[in-house]
Amino acid sequence: MNRDLSRKTLGIIHASHITIQAMEPYIREYIPEVEIMHLCDDTIQRDNIKAGAGIIPKVNYFKFAQYAHNLEEAGVDLILLACSTFNYAAELGRPLVNTPIAQIDRPMMEQAVRTGKRIGMLATLATTVPSSERLLDIAAAEAGAVIERKTVLCSRAFEEYSKGNIAGHNEILLEAIDELSQEVDCIVMAQLSMSALAPHLKDTKVPVYNSGETGFCRVRKLLEAME
Repeated sequence: MNRDLSRKTLGIIHASHITIQAMEPYIREYIPEVEIMHLCDDTIQRDNIKAGAGIIPKVNYFKFAQYAHNLEEAGVDLILLACSTFNYAAELGRPLVNTPIAQIDRPMMEQAVRTGKRIGMLATLATTVPSSERLLDIAAAEAGAVIERKTVLCSRAFEEYSKGNIAGHNEILLEAIDELSQEVDCIVMAQLSMSALAPHLKDTKVPVYNSGETGFCRVRKLLEAME
């Protein structure tokens, strides 16, 4: 039986307003009684994209640390980083605040390396690829798993999502999943926005994991473990 978390507060740091909408179904499903404090700065994603794949402006790490401090002052019980592109900020931020910090994609990566050796990664934003591959490699190393990863970038899907064409976004990704499934044991979707596809993934050839489901399942467990 789940513990009552109505006295708990989750602070979520967003690099784009897109992730706020994407995670709402998972908040309702996994932690409906928890008070949520969203802190969003769209300039983070803008500047990450401008910098190019594999480069994170140092100012964005500073911003994350500042926002984590702000949420700690507000009294949240747990801080969640909702951005995949600069997931390293969670690691940098932990020594700077006393409040625990979680990252939305980490549980998904851990589940994937337990599932099989050949792991497919789908991304819709080029800047996300290096950081997501790094996180997957870290999860594999910590689990003592040797993996082979195959990354597929579907930039057009992100363009459709940004325009509000969720059906078009899903159609592109479903086709990519069907093709990638022939080469891998499981698939991870590298961005929270891709969780919009989750209802259409009931009969896939291999397991397809999204960070909304695995991430908020972990958030609930972390909050329940607190005094």
